[in-house]
Amino acid sequence: MRSFRFISIFLVIICMLAACSQKETAQSKEEQHNPETLTLAIGGEPEAGFDPTTGWGRYGSPLFQSTLLKRDQDLEITTDLAKDYQVSGDGLHWTVQLREDVVFSDGEELTAEDVSFTYETAMQAQSVVDLSNLKKIEVKSEDEVVFHLEKPQSTFITTLLTLGIVPKHAYGNDYAENPIGTGPYQMVEWRKGEQLIVEKNPNYYGEEPEFKRLTFLFIEEDQALAAAKTGIVDVLSVPATLAEQNISGMNRLSFKSVDNRGVMLPIPEPYENEAGERVGNEVTSDLYIRQAMNYAVDRQAIVDGVLNGEGTKSFSSVDGLPWGNEDAVVEYDVEKAKQLMQEGGWKKGTDGIYQKDEIKASFTLYYPTGDQLRQSLSLVFAEMMNEFGIEVKPEGKSWNDLEKVMHANPVMMGWGSHDPVELYYLFSSKMQGVEYYNSNYYANQTIDQYFQKAIQETSQEKANEYWKKIQWDGKTGVSAKGDAPWVWLVNIHHIYYVKEGLDIGDQKVQPHGHGWPITDFITEWKWKN
Repeated sequence: MRSFRFISIFLVIICMLAACSQKETAQSKEEQHNPETLTLAIGGEPEAGFDPTTGWGRYGSPLFQSTLLKRDQDLEITTDLAKDYQVSGDGLHWTVQLREDVVFSDGEELTAEDVSFTYETAMQAQSVVDLSNLKKIEVKSEDEVVFHLEKPQSTFITTLLTLGIVPKHAYGNDYAENPIGTGPYQMVEWRKGEQLIVEKNPNYYGEEPEFKRLTFLFIEEDQALAAAKTGIVDVLSVPATLAEQNISGMNRLSFKSVDNRGVMLPIPEPYENEAGERVGNEVTSDLYIRQAMNYAVDRQAIVDGVLNGEGTKSFSSVDGLPWGNEDAVVEYDVEKAKQLMQEGGWKKGTDGIYQKDEIKASFTLYYPTGDQLRQSLSLVFAEMMNEFGIEVKPEGKSWNDLEKVMHANPVMMGWGSHDPVELYYLFSSKMQGVEYYNSNYYANQTIDQYFQKAIQETSQEKANEYWKKIQWDGKTGVSAKGDAPWVWLVNIHHIYYVKEGLDIGDQKVQPHGHGWPITDFITEWKWKN
């Protein structure tokens, strides 16, 4: 069935690229390719659809919608739908002035009512878009809206950067499947499980895209590679484990990212919570074990071996970002790791594995089945730890099964965002066991206090100082030098193969791969002369 579906998609694309011409057999491949269209295989299909109020666009351009603000290639904040904004001195009132030349793809004018409606809808959805601190929204005029907050919130700006605006007049239960927006493209057809076809929005207020039509393919990696090698695909993303492909007619591009992978370590000693779930792990609840693993793992060897050099060492979920803390870095030091184990009362048994009283330094490391990269990382990490004297047994499970065991067992996970509040989601005691956030039930009162100060700061620069202290303040933190709730391993470079002659411009440091981040600057893509 899978191969049949691929063949069907393959034929549809060939027909599209050749404009279904009856002269197809007489034309060369170059003549068949329409320079105004692109075919992309750059990631998975958003199962929940394209509704920003429930999370679409958090990790990349909303494509169909526009946001009030945006980040440029240097991660600096610039305007988009907003032409200006101001924040009151107490940080409670955010006033946004809108551009006056914006209409939706259906021709209706965008007003402050649409902005208000979008934020109210997101509040009611109670999804990953956190607007719990938003007290009320005031529409001052057609072109001005004021957000009133309960408490100062430095991270509110992230919502202005990521929440795409939806039309009040055209929003319904089926909006996620039939989006209307002010973005550079509009939907033509979404064939679930196969492809998405979009065309440029003739009413777009910004720079007009060069490409009239884009087709996004939702096919597996081997099928996407095959399509690229036959010239069907113009832009292809591949995991770092497949980064050494030789594809005729395509250039290989590598972009830095904060798309990280690491081992999440349950913090508490084992117990059963109110929901009857098992929480905590008798081995990883030991601080000396957690810190020792962070020193005993050779991150550079993993970058060179597993990622073929396409990545960087990771020590946090925010490496290299303005709120990252370089003081949180630890160097590979096996002797330091041995010293920590000794200080913690761990001694090697006759089998070479550390033991403390009746507890053996042994645990299962779970990874999602079907994720080749996470599997490879798990196997290599396990090999390094076993050699050191901590027995790690990798095992694959479906995400549904992982949800049942992740509070009590280490899991190979990944995050990466342009939003510092992700630190809060991962390490705030208030987020323990919420969806996939803080799966290890980490809690530190000092860190919680830093979170409160960072979020309630009125200055982004001052807030960043608290985000850094959360990682390491000289005495405590969520880094390997502190409580070490994770063994962060690598930041993965995002690898793309791009048709020769296609210029996709400069890219910013990319976030986690969800959401097609390469499309952030889609309006700047063009064929080179």
